[in-house]
Amino acid sequence: MAFFRCSLGLLALLVLFDGSWAEDKDPSVSELLWRANKDVVHTEEEPFVMDDIAYDNESERNADPCTSSGCMWGKSANGKVHVPYDIATHYSSRERSIIERGLLSFHDVSCIRFFQRTNERDYLSIQSSNGCYSYVGRRGYSQTVSLDRQGCLYHSTVQHELLHALGFNHEQCRSDRDQHIRILWENIESGWAYAFDKIDTLNLNTPYDYNSVMQYHRYAFSGNNKPTMVPIPNANVEFGTANQMSKNDISRLNKLYKC
Repeated sequence: MAFFRCSLGLLALLVLFDGSWAEDKDPSVSELLWRANKDVVHTEEEPFVMDDIAYDNESERNADPCTSSGCMWGKSANGKVHVPYDIATHYSSRERSIIERGLLSFHDVSCIRFFQRTNERDYLSIQSSNGCYSYVGRRGYSQTVSLDRQGCLYHSTVQHELLHALGFNHEQCRSDRDQHIRILWENIESGWAYAFDKIDTLNLNTPYDYNSVMQYHRYAFSGNNKPTMVPIPNANVEFGTANQMSKNDISRLNKLYKC
């Protein structure tokens, strides 16, 4: 099964009483991710990360692991998809509440049910590593969802990374993207062109969505302050400004998991 494959900061942050950074309001998720990740240096203990998607190794990024091994979370007899998680203790109570709000937001609109892990083998390990990132889909055993205290603690970024963990990737890499958006390769910062690779995605009969929480903004990864993407046929259409899941994001999530 093929899933969305290409990875999806005006940064408004608030200094907490304990000196960490967290949510003040909800800016564009694509801008937040760019600002949080662009200068990050990952350690040897972390997975191989490209943009905000984690891989087991560098060679894996050119193949979709979901197509060969299956990466959906299983559905229970009650029709709910139960996904265990563990939140690291280094978050403050306010930071934890932002993460929990993002987790609970899926309960209101889908059959996804995140719950605190006890002894489940496969689970999401939510922690403040370097930047914002997640694996795509279920990987088995503990899998990191990084929500760095310095820039990733927003409702939108929590939803974004959780959608990755559920099997989705960024909108501008859909198989039909050339009908809706034009990539300006000459404006992309050197070394970041891979973020716009087009993938043979499973689009679940949902339309291309400029308002998706997985859609990059107009200047994402620009190396010259010029746009890297232009919508077509109307170049003036606004896009990449989402600060929460769109109706289409919710629709395709429910279609994928047959909620």
